Order: sequence, then structure tokens, then C-alpha cells
Amino acid sequence: MDLAAGAAAVQDELEVAFRRVVRSGHWMLGQEVAAFERELAAYCGVRHCVGVASGLDALQLTLRALGVGPGDEVLVPGYTAVATWMAVSLTGARPVGVDVDPVTFTLDPELLDAALTARTRAVVPVHLCGRPADLDAIGSWAAANGVLMLEDACQAIGATWQGRRVGSIGVAGAFSFYPTKNLGALGDGGAVTTDDDALASRLRLLRTYGWRERGDSEIVGDNSRLDELQAAFLRIGLARLDETTMRRRTLAARYLEGLEGVPGLTLPAAGPGHVWHLFVVQHSRRDELREALAARGIGTLVHYEVPPHATRAYRAAGMRLPVTEWLAGRVVSLPLRPELGGEAAEAVIATLRCSP
Repeated sequence: MDLAAGAAAVQDELEVAFRRVVRSGHWMLGQEVAAFERELAAYCGVRHCVGVASGLDALQLTLRALGVGPGDEVLVPGYTAVATWMAVSLTGARPVGVDVDPVTFTLDPELLDAALTARTRAVVPVHLCGRPADLDAIGSWAAANGVLMLEDACQAIGATWQGRRVGSIGVAGAFSFYPTKNLGALGDGGAVTTDDDALASRLRLLRTYGWRERGDSEIVGDNSRLDELQAAFLRIGLARLDETTMRRRTLAARYLEGLEGVPGLTLPAAGPGHVWHLFVVQHSRRDELREALAARGIGTLVHYEVPPHATRAYRAAGMRLPVTEWLAGRVVSLPLRPELGGEAAEAVIATLRCSP
């Protein structure tokens, strides 16, 4: 992951944006944030976008705005970043892990009934690795059971489900702009998209001390603001997002073609709305494979070697999620970024084809 290469591709525009913000003398919740919110809302096909400080805040503030709190339970997939679970915990509610589909890695709708209790308030499908979860099945189940559906779209900006952008299908969608994301800031940031006017209004209160007017807190809020500089940078990336997504899809298609039939290697499932935040393969000798790639100068990562329910923060609950645990011992993420050239991709393919 060479973040500098991505920034270098738009360096001139970043410098112009930097100077524009500095000259404005306005660092927080000004014209750049407002413009970015309008542009992202339009891109996702919703009425509102509320910029916040991180993807974690996008999730936890939305849950709070929806009234989720102590005594409630929220269903979350087992195979995801721990932030999905922690967002629930930060509201005082309890995250309840639900296992995932072994092919798509996303929440398995068939397992939701078994996890449902009288305390269940919400379900948070995660569009993992850039692939949308099954929103038809999960959404139908949620509606039938009086449960809110909040999309964790932190890894999937631009992805589509049945022709609609993720973040426009549930009651709201949460996005992260951590630098490694498909739309990354030069720092951190997040946003919530929604068509719910009241929810958007409450989120704007929560992100700034509960203020509608400065100094008068209507509710107990937080300090979670997307700053002007990051918003200005993100506007540059958003304007190019479809272009960089196409590059990701081209690289993923080349991997799928070039790695087909490699012994012991399981390739990820493709899908029409997939935006390929990560290209995750499986191998029974994952660590040996990583060593072979590293010897050729090819970096890899494991997402997620310790799944949330196995971390020290959550292991006391004693949850067992067999598919998640099986994946955690087999998965490895290959290099995939818009700036990755064809020669580099071919080197990854060649190394994998001749590795043990």
C-alpha cells in the first residue's frame, strides 16, 4: 500500500485545495465540508450527508441518533473490522456476532433468526472488501422483525446493490475515509448518508456537542467533525472515484483470470456491484504463501487474523463463529490499488503460480 503514490497522482490539485482552505481562514464545518456533503449525497442518491471524524464515529453516532443504547442488542457480522463491534459498544449496547457466508464473507441472512431476541434493535450488514452484503434478504428480515438496518459501507463507497448505491438502502449508511479506503483522506474522516431528515438533523447535533446554536447544547453530544482541509481533499478524490474504481475492477479481473486454477488457492467471489477495496484470497498454508511473496518484494496483509469476537475486548462473551474462525486462518489480501501497474500485477500472479 503506497499512499504517497496515490497522493502524487493528484498533487497539484491537493496543493490548490490546501491553499484555498488556508486562505479561507475557516477550518471546521465551513464551505468545503458543506460542498463535500452535497456532492457525496448526490453521488449516493440520498438527501443528506453528514461529515464526521471517522468511520467508527459514523457508525456509533448513527446508532445513538437512532436511540440504540444500554440494554439493546445489535447484530453484527463476525468477520469484519473490530470497529463495527466497538461502535455498538460505545453506545452502551451489546454487539451480537452473526457468522458470515463462506463465499461472500458478508453476514449470512439465514443465521439472523437464531440471533434475534427481544432486545434486538438493529442489524449492521458490512459491505466487506467492497462487496455489498445481501441487502434484499437482510432488509426484508429487518422489516419483518421491526429491526433497524444500518449499512456499514466503510469499505465499499461506490458499490451498488440492485442498481442502487450502498449507503442509500438502509436507514443510513456509514462511510470511512481512512487513507487506505477507496476514497481516502490525507488523515481521517467519515460520513453518514441518509434520506431521513430527522436522523440527519440529530446527527448534526451529536457531532458538535449537541449544538444547534453555538454554546447551547440541546442534547449530550460529541466532538466529531470532518475538517475543512480533509473535505477539500476528499472532493478531489470523489470526482475521480468512478475512474479509480474502474482501475480496481480491471486489476481484480486480471487477478481472477491469471490466478484461476492455482493449486490450494481459493479466489474471491466477483459481483456486479463489487468495488474491490481488497482482493482477498484463501490458502491452507497462508503463512508460507506470504513468505514466498515477501521474498519477491510483494507485500500482503491479513484481514482479519484475530476476528472481533476473539479479541481480548470481546472474548469473555464466549461466542463461537466457525466460518469466521476458519476464514481468519486462511485469508490473505493481495496488493490492489489504482496506481498498481500491469507489470506489478503480473509479478504477483507469476509468484503465486510458482509458489508451493
